[in-house]
Amino acid sequence: MTEAEAIERAQKGDGDAFEALYSLHKRRVYSLCLRMTGNPTDAEDLAQEAFLQLFRKISTFRGESAFSTWLHRMTVNVVLMQLRKKSLPVVSLDESPDGDEEAPKRDLGADDLNLSGAMDRVELNRAVENLPPGYRSVFVLHDVEGFEHNEIASMVGCSIGNSKSQLHKARMKLREVLKQHRAGKAEKKQA
Repeated sequence: MTEAEAIERAQKGDGDAFEALYSLHKRRVYSLCLRMTGNPTDAEDLAQEAFLQLFRKISTFRGESAFSTWLHRMTVNVVLMQLRKKSLPVVSLDESPDGDEEAPKRDLGADDLNLSGAMDRVELNRAVENLPPGYRSVFVLHDVEGFEHNEIASMVGCSIGNSKSQLHKARMKLREVLKQHRAGKAEKKQA
């Protein structure tokens, strides 16, 4: 059974055809989820959610783009929606982990590099989330997922030049926002 036949049969509710599509695309979907989350367990859950979404939405596939491109976009959306819902865990800064009294004492006046790095990632994620939708999608597809501009152009439905322009504008906007954030941090330290 070819992919086109499997798609057509799956749109009519054929479970075997859907299973064939799953077998063809499961590794790619999982690896995309893993690249975006960095967590194998979350990636497995999100890949499963992406295939559930595919099962629900396969009837809306019109064939205007490659099926793999359509599935990729749907997977990205599933992961992004989950990342938006996920909140950071609350961690007490006063207690040592697991009540371990043998843990090295922290110098409370010094910068915690792990925390600074986490805060930088949070700030970067906020900056990316606040980009206009066109800038954000091209930025994520190119700089996060590693797609080339010609691939992005076909996925998003724009020209290669437009993809390059959107990426450049997204990067400039991110630099501006992060520069302002650093300047604000420096002012707080001096005060």
